[in-house]
Amino acid sequence: MKLAIMQPYFSPYIGYFQLINAVDKWIVFDIVQYKRHHWINRNRVLHPNSGWQYIIVPLKKHPRDISIKDILVDNGIDWKNKIIRQLQHYSKKAPFYTETINFLKECLFAEYYNGSSLLKLNTYILKKICEKMNIRFDYAICSEMDLQFEEIKQPGEWALTISEQLGAEEYINPYGGKNIFNPAKFKEKNIKLKFLKCNSIEYEQKGYKFVSDLSIIDVMMWNSEYEVSSMLNRYELIT
Repeated sequence: MKLAIMQPYFSPYIGYFQLINAVDKWIVFDIVQYKRHHWINRNRVLHPNSGWQYIIVPLKKHPRDISIKDILVDNGIDWKNKIIRQLQHYSKKAPFYTETINFLKECLFAEYYNGSSLLKLNTYILKKICEKMNIRFDYAICSEMDLQFEEIKQPGEWALTISEQLGAEEYINPYGGKNIFNPAKFKEKNIKLKFLKCNSIEYEQKGYKFVSDLSIIDVMMWNSEYEVSSMLNRYELIT
């Protein structure tokens, strides 16, 4: 079994979905502390004039040391319609605007999500995007699993501990996090450790100087499902 473990990002970039597509099992890692100014409740799309802007899911006030699983969305703010309005400028030039905006509305206003859990919102959106792109998304929520954790001394030990308990033969992580892992410890447990490095992906953003690594929403605005599917394999695995 090939395993990946990631925090539940909000409408993440294409590399996140490349990783989902590369593994057999996905663990939604929700038991660690929520970090402000991260990708859990925000992402980036094109700005109407130039560059990019954030789309943000507002959160209720919470303690600084709160876990991701306990973060709540502030539904007292009309954030869903605000995000839809922030994307309206795509209608002028993006060929798949109507299809994408309707899909996003279905995700944000789904009856399934009639609460305030950011974890459930993000996981649901990930699931729906994977369905749309025909990606197998066999996932489990870390906090709902019967996993045992002793003292974790280094960040890379979370993945090692979970991989060992689930019987994973291979663990794959985004290349950017390579430095937190100790390959010798994985080898000692007979678990292959690999890193997914996303190849350069560029597509036409009509009227804009290309901005890379935006939310998957931007990718879907400018590309057909076939084109997006072809992007999922533009990576290399490095040991």
